Amino acid sequence: MPNHKHNDTRLPPAPDLADVFRAYPVGLTGLLAYHDALLRGESPLTVAQRELIAAFVSGLNACGFCLGSHRIIAEAFGIDPALVDRLLADVDTAPVEPPFKPLLKLVAKLTRSPASVRAADREAVFAAGWSERALHDAVAVCALFNFMNRLVEGMGVVTSPAIQAAQRARHARGALADSPTPYQDYGRRIGVLHNDG
Repeated sequence: MPNHKHNDTRLPPAPDLADVFRAYPVGLTGLLAYHDALLRGESPLTVAQRELIAAFVSGLNACGFCLGSHRIIAEAFGIDPALVDRLLADVDTAPVEPPFKPLLKLVAKLTRSPASVRAADREAVFAAGWSERALHDAVAVCALFNFMNRLVEGMGVVTSPAIQAAQRARHARGALADSPTPYQDYGRRIGVLHNDG
C-alpha cells in the first residue's frame, strides 16, 4: 500500500536529471562527492580514460542521456567522440591503446553479465600492466554508471540536441576541466548542494 505521507509532486513528462535531483535530494551530497573522487581524484587512469569508461558503459546500457553527457565530457578531455561508437561495435578493433582493451572488456562483461566475470578477466588486466588500483577504479566507474544509467532511465530522464548543445557550451567554457569538483559544482549550480555541502 502506498505511503501518502511524502510529497506526491510529479516530475515533468520529460525530466532533466536536475529535476530528479531537486525532487529527491537525499544522499546527493555523498553521490556527487563520489563522482568527483572517482572521476577527478588521483588514479592510474586519466580523467579522459575514466570519462570514456563512463560513456562506454552508458552506451552498452543504451542510456542516451548519460552516453551523450559523458561523450561530451570525454571529448573535452581529448577523446574523439566517434571512439565510443567504435568501442561499442568492437573493442578489439577500436583505436585505443592495446593495454586499455582488457579493462574495457572487463567493464563490458561486468555491465552485461556481472556474475560472468572471472579471475582470468582480472589477470588479463594485470598482464597488460595495470595495477589493482587501476582495476578498482575502472570497476568503480563501471558500477557508478550502471547505477546512474538505471536511475536516469527509471525516472524517464531524456536528452535532446538542445540539452547536449548546452552541455557542450558549458564544457567549452572550461566549466569541467578547470575544477577538481565539477560534479559537486553541478549540484550547487542546480541548487541541491550548498557551499558548505
